[in-house]
Amino acid sequence: MASVALFSRSKYGRAGSFMDRLLYTFSVFVVPALIAVGTVATLLWAPHQFESNGAVVLPLRVIKDPRSALDPAGAVKALEDQAEVGRFSTQLAETPVWFLFNVPNMSLEQSTYVELPSRHAQTLACWIASTLQPLGVANRQSTTNEISAVKAGFSVHLGHLAQPVPVLCRGTFSGPAQISALGWDGQSLRTSALDFQESSGMIGGGLLTLAVFVFVTALINREWTYVIFAAWLVGNLRLCANAMGWDMQWTGRTIPADFLQPLRQFTFAAYYLLTGALFSQLFRRELKVVGYHWLLGLGQYIGIALLVCSVALPYSRFIPALWLLGGIGIGVLIFLLARIVWLARSRTVLWYVGSLAIVLFATFSDVLGAAFSIKSLSGGVSTVMAALSSSMMAAFAIAEQMRAEREHRRQAQTELRNTYDVTPIGLFTLDSAGHFVRANPALRSMLSLQKTEYKVRHWNDYFESGAWGALQALASKGSEGELEMGGAVARGNGERRFLLKATRSNSWIEGSLQDVTERSKAIERLRFLAEHDPLTGSLNRRGVEKAIAAQSEEGAAWALAYVDLDRFKLVNDLFGHRAGDEVLKQVATRTRALFSAGFPFGRIGGDEFVCVMSGMSIDEAIDCCHHLISALSDTPYQVGNRAFQVKASVGLVECSHGVRVQDALSHADRACREAKKSSNTRMVTYRKGAAAFEERAEELKLVETLGRNRLPPGLFLVMQPIMSLTAPTESLNFEVLLRMRAPDGATLPAGKVIVAAEESGNIAAIDKWVIATLLEWVEKHQASLTNTRFICVNLSGGSLNDEQFMEDVFALFARFRHIVPYLCLEITESVALHDLGNTQRFIARVHEMGGKIALDDFGAGYTSFKYLKDLSADALKIDGEFIRTMCAHPADIAIVEAIVALARNLGMRSVAEWVEDVDTLRALKEIGVDYVQGYLIAKPQESGAILAATSAASFVKDPAVVQFIDSIVGQDKTLAFTYDVPAKAGLH
Repeated sequence: MASVALFSRSKYGRAGSFMDRLLYTFSVFVVPALIAVGTVATLLWAPHQFESNGAVVLPLRVIKDPRSALDPAGAVKALEDQAEVGRFSTQLAETPVWFLFNVPNMSLEQSTYVELPSRHAQTLACWIASTLQPLGVANRQSTTNEISAVKAGFSVHLGHLAQPVPVLCRGTFSGPAQISALGWDGQSLRTSALDFQESSGMIGGGLLTLAVFVFVTALINREWTYVIFAAWLVGNLRLCANAMGWDMQWTGRTIPADFLQPLRQFTFAAYYLLTGALFSQLFRRELKVVGYHWLLGLGQYIGIALLVCSVALPYSRFIPALWLLGGIGIGVLIFLLARIVWLARSRTVLWYVGSLAIVLFATFSDVLGAAFSIKSLSGGVSTVMAALSSSMMAAFAIAEQMRAEREHRRQAQTELRNTYDVTPIGLFTLDSAGHFVRANPALRSMLSLQKTEYKVRHWNDYFESGAWGALQALASKGSEGELEMGGAVARGNGERRFLLKATRSNSWIEGSLQDVTERSKAIERLRFLAEHDPLTGSLNRRGVEKAIAAQSEEGAAWALAYVDLDRFKLVNDLFGHRAGDEVLKQVATRTRALFSAGFPFGRIGGDEFVCVMSGMSIDEAIDCCHHLISALSDTPYQVGNRAFQVKASVGLVECSHGVRVQDALSHADRACREAKKSSNTRMVTYRKGAAAFEERAEELKLVETLGRNRLPPGLFLVMQPIMSLTAPTESLNFEVLLRMRAPDGATLPAGKVIVAAEESGNIAAIDKWVIATLLEWVEKHQASLTNTRFICVNLSGGSLNDEQFMEDVFALFARFRHIVPYLCLEITESVALHDLGNTQRFIARVHEMGGKIALDDFGAGYTSFKYLKDLSADALKIDGEFIRTMCAHPADIAIVEAIVALARNLGMRSVAEWVEDVDTLRALKEIGVDYVQGYLIAKPQESGAILAATSAASFVKDPAVVQFIDSIVGQDKTLAFTYDVPAKAGLH
C-alpha cells in the first residue's frame, strides 16, 4: 500500500509539473503573441472607425495688420492684390491678420463648414466678404453665431450653398501659428472631430496609465530613476497634446485660457529638465567612461536657464529662447549620446536614441517648420504614433536597463556566492535561537561543523562559556564592533582564539569568524615585551617605572633596591656577549628565587637591576638586600666550562607615598654609585630625610634649570694657575674653570654644574659660552697677558660629539684666529677613545688653527696606552687620584713615572693635577713632570687676580713651596721649558 501511495504521489507530481509548464508557456508566449499579431492585422486591414471623405484645402489671400488700422471693407480691398497661398505662417507675430478665401458647396445633402485648425488662434471674427455680413466672433473662452470650437481650432457654419461664397476673417495668433482653411461637409467634419477625440483619448489614457503604473512600481521598489521616467511620460503626453492641439484639456477638464500659455512654457522647460535627468540616471555608468562632465553640467545649467525663461518671459519671447537654449541643450545631448553609442554600444542606448529622435522630431516639427518655413514639416507627422512610439522605445530602454541591472545583480550574486564559498574567513548566519542557518566552508572547517548539524548544534557548543550572550550583545551594536573569544574545551579547541564580527539582519544574526590564535599569541608576546626584558624575562625600564608608579600610589611602606654588577664589562670584553648574557640570566634567576613573595623586579640597563620591595620596612629591606648580595656575589656563575665571579653593589632607598618615579630611581642610582665606590661595604642605604635626598633634589632642580635650552643666569669663569717646574717664575699659564652663582648668592661646585648640564643636554651651549667668553676676555686683555703661553679649557664628551657645536666653535676660532694659539683644549681619554676617528679629525683641525690638545685624567681608563699613539696630543694631564696618594703608595709613583716617561718619548708634556703638599711637589720634580696644578700652588682665582700677576709662582704662599721655587730658579736658566714659546703651534 505504501508503495502504491508513493507511486500515486509521484505520478501526480509529474502531471502537476507538466500542467504548470503548459499554463506558463500559454500565458507567457502564446497569448502575448496572439495579441501582437491581432493588433498588427487590425491596424493593416480593418476599416477605421471614423472614416471621413477628407477636407478640401481652400486657397487664402492673407495680409498683416500690424497697427490694427483696417476695417472689414478696407481689408477686402487690400486683399484683392494678394496672391493665393495654401498655408500662411505668422512667424510668431501676435498682431492681427486678415485672410480671404472662397468656400465652394461641399455637399448637396449636407451643410458646408470651414475649419480653421490653428491651435495657436486666440481670437477670430468672420464676415461674408461680398456683403460684409457678420458670421460671428470667437475666442478661447466663447463663440457666437456661426463660429464654434472644433478640434484644436474653430469652424464656420455656412449652411447649404448654391454657389461659392467669399469669406473674410480677422484673427490674432500666438506662437508659431500656421493659418489654413479646410472645407468640410457637416458629416465629414463631425467624423473627423470624433477621430480627433479618439486619438487624444487613446494617447492620453495610454500614456497616463503607463505613467501611473511606472510611478507606482518605482515607489514600491524605491527605484527613483523610474519616478523620473513616469514624470517624463507625462511630459511626453503634454507635448503630444500640444502638437495635436488639445493641450487645453487635462483628464477631461478644460484648462483656463489664462493659464494655457504659461503652462505650455513650463511644460517645454520641465520636459527638457526631465529628459536631461533621465539621461543622466540611465547612463550614469556610461557617462563615467565617456567623460565630458563639464559638458553635461552645461546642459543641466541650460535647463535651469530655460526654466527661468519660462517664468520670466512672455510666450512670444520664450519661443526664440526655447529654440536657442533648447537647440544647444539638444546638441549637447546628441553629442553625449553619440559618444555613448560609440564607446558603450549598449541596447539601452540605441532604444533611448530612437525614442529621443522621435520625440524631438514630432514635438518640434511644427516649430521648426514655422521657424525655417519648411512646409513639409508642418502637420506632416502623426503625433499619436510619434508619442506612442517614443514612449514605447523609452520603455524598451528602461526595460533593457532593468535587464542589464538584473544581470549585473545576478553576476554580483554569483560572485558573492563564490566569494562566500572560497573566502578563508568563516561566514555564518544564525537564527534567533542561536542555531546555524548557513555557514561557508571556511567556518565549517574551522569548527568541524557538518551541514547536517545546522539545526542541532548551538553557538555555545563551539565557544567558551557565555559566548551566545556576548554574540547577541555584539550584534546589537551593529557592524562596527568586534569581539575576541576562546574556543570550547569540550570540543578540543579551548586554546584557540577567534575574532568575531556580527550584526543583526531581521531576526537573524550574520557575522564573520577568524582564527586569530597565532595573532593573539603574538600580541600577548608583544605586550609582554613592552614591559619585560626579552633576555632575562624580568621587567624592563617601562615595566619597572609602571610598578614604581603603582606602588607610590599605595600608602604602605616600601623600599627600592638598585643593583649593579661590578666589573661585568670584563666578562663581555674577555669572553663575549653570550657569556655576559648567560650571567645576566642567572642573576635574574637567583633574584627571583630569593624574592619568592613576587616583588616587581626588572633590568633597566646593561647590568643594572631594580627591585620594588613593597609592604616592607627599611630594616626588613636591608636584611633582604644583604641576602641578595650574598646570593649574587658568593657563588660563581657557571657558563659552559668557565666560572665567573661577579660581585653586586646595591643602593637601597626608603620611599614614601607619592614619590615621583624618576626621583625614586635617581636616589637609588646615586646610593648604588656610592656603594660601588666603597671598599668595605657593598650596600648604601638612604633612609627618609637623608641628606642625600636633599642633595639629589638640588641636583634635579639644577638639571631642570639648565634644561630649558637657554643659558642659566649666574655663570662666570675662574682661573687656576698652572706652574712650570723648570721656570716657575717666567710664565703665567692657567686653566679656565666654570662656576655658577645660585639665587641665594652661593657658588655652586663646578662638578655639580657640569653633571647637571650633561644630564639636561645643555652642556654644548654652556661649553660654547665658556669658549666664546674666554676668547673675548683674552682679546680684550691680551696686552696684560705677556707671560701667558697657554690657557687650558675643558670640553665635555657631549660637546665633542655634537656636530652643530663643533661648527660653532670652529667659527669662533676663525673669528679669533690670533687668540687660538693660547688655547689648550682638554678632553678626557674616555671621550677621546669613544670615537677615535672623530677625535683625530678634531685634533687635526685644532692644530691647523694653532691650538693645542691635552688628554685630561690620563690613566683613569684601561686602554689608554693602546690608542695613545694614534692621538697627536700635545700634553697629558695625569689623573689626580694618582698624584694625591703617590707619596703613600709606591705603586702610584711607578705609574706616574711611567706616564711621564711615555709622554716624553711621544713628544708630549706632562701636567700633574691635585698637587696639595710639598713632598708630592718635590717627587714630581724628581720624576720630571713639566707642570703642576693644585691648591698647593693656588686655588682658582678671579680674572682680576690673573691680570695683576706676573707668573703662576706669584700665587704661592706656603714658605716651603716658596723655598722650593727659589731653588729651581737658581738652577741653570737653560733648562727652561720650550713649551713656553708662543710662536710654536704645539707643546714642544
